[in-house]
Amino acid sequence: MTRYFLGSGAGFSDKMVARFKTEQGTEQDYLNLCQFIHDQYGMSQVLVTRNGRSAIAAALKLGGVRQGEVIINGFTCFAVVQGVAAAGMTPVFADIDKKTLNFTIESLARCVTPNTVAVIVQNTLGNMVNIQQIEAFCRQYGLVLIEDLAHCAGRIYPDGREAGTVGQMAVWSFGKEKSIDTINGGAVGFRSTSMLPVAQPTQPPVPEEEKRARMYPTYGQKYRKLSKLGLAGPYMRKLLKKGLVTKSADAEVDYTEHRLSNWQAKLALEQLKNVRKRAERPLREFYLVKNRAEVLEKLKKAGYNFDGFWYETPVAPARYYSKVGYNEAACPVAVEVAQKIINFPDYYNDAELKNARAIVEGYLDE
Repeated sequence: MTRYFLGSGAGFSDKMVARFKTEQGTEQDYLNLCQFIHDQYGMSQVLVTRNGRSAIAAALKLGGVRQGEVIINGFTCFAVVQGVAAAGMTPVFADIDKKTLNFTIESLARCVTPNTVAVIVQNTLGNMVNIQQIEAFCRQYGLVLIEDLAHCAGRIYPDGREAGTVGQMAVWSFGKEKSIDTINGGAVGFRSTSMLPVAQPTQPPVPEEEKRARMYPTYGQKYRKLSKLGLAGPYMRKLLKKGLVTKSADAEVDYTEHRLSNWQAKLALEQLKNVRKRAERPLREFYLVKNRAEVLEKLKKAGYNFDGFWYETPVAPARYYSKVGYNEAACPVAVEVAQKIINFPDYYNDAELKNARAIVEGYLDE
């Protein structure tokens, strides 16, 4: 039986696994990444960061946004919440639409208060918002519009503009399974020409973090092989115990001290240059199903192995959900979606997903 892994570094080819272990980069690669984002997205300044949450914090802290409330998607990851909070601001969750997994103009309007200062557009799983409406909404209320490209780098809005070319700022995450994947890393682009100069971090990459990034695709490859013997779980627990891998949500906010490595900047730039082709499909193909546990069991028996999915709680991972002060009554659709969603990454083609789709279609939530 062919086995498909939804996570665990399954999107990396053998060639890329080898490159991660040996790739070298230079200061020029780092500068080239900054210059590409500057030119491609029409930014005045670009800051490369240690991870995506740091990029969000830097955007809010350095981008001239006054202190206050920041509206974010009601179906999201803890990294977004952490980035907003690290900037000293308050995240406010806006409920979503089932068809797009994004907030709507109506749900945004319910969240606006005199303290609202910004909106972060997420384009969840690569499903694009009506950016014209949101842009007009932000202009009407005097809010800063920030585009989060973690899920949607290279994707095109319905009005023909590319993600990252609209808001006052755009942020990227280069984390696991994102549109650009170098295991960790991020960037923020500032469109304002009136900002003070932004300094790149000067300290070298954290050695343990860089080593984990180099080796994660190799560990994932071995994990997938061991799964056939029933040994994948013990292997991953051993890696976690030794600190050789970490859980994705467990990262620090740091945009002033430690740099991203030059070799990761090199790989991120290569991916950014080619991201439009990959982005012809959304990052993940999603379904809402009844009896999700039963569906997951059938998918597993058919060879589809989930290493978590986006997202099992309205703010994921579940171990952080109780800490974010989520108001479920204000976001009933997001709560429902988190109980029903299943999604498949874009690195599998139609033929590989044929059996999975057939299973899911028998459980679709009408």
